[in-house]
Amino acid sequence: MLLLQPVNTRFLISVKKFEIGNIINALMGLVVIVYSLAQLGRVPTLAQWLGFAVVCLAGLSVHYSLMFLLACISFWTVRAQGIVWGYYNLFNIARLPAEAFPRGAYRAVFTWVLPMLLVSNVPAKLLAQRLASPWEWLALLGMGAACFVVSELFWRFSLRHYTSASA
Repeated sequence: MLLLQPVNTRFLISVKKFEIGNIINALMGLVVIVYSLAQLGRVPTLAQWLGFAVVCLAGLSVHYSLMFLLACISFWTVRAQGIVWGYYNLFNIARLPAEAFPRGAYRAVFTWVLPMLLVSNVPAKLLAQRLASPWEWLALLGMGAACFVVSELFWRFSLRHYTSASA
């Protein structure tokens, strides 16, 4: 039914389930950030707060795009929830700082294939004034854009190869 609407279908699917609780969770996260910065004695500048907002949006784009890619698999499977739950379990890795992982294949996979370490570490490093070089936030911005484009291409591929629920 959504495919027949005269509105961008991806947009309709993305905003179909909007819950106010998610906004409250985000605001509580912001409260924790402000409290933590106060405890550390750090006072970010306006530029750092703006940069934080930009890299958070890029991280949100990465997360949204990866989830959307996984949701597209539902065109060919009966239930794709197991795959999505697997992604959430992998995202638990993002709770740790990147330095907790040894350099090598493991760290490279969770930075460039499933960019969880970029998404979770770059915004925090920016506010804590621990970014060593601009490559990290540039990598996150690039990864956000790349993931969005890939998910859009996969969405279009999925729609072209959708045969209907009754087939």
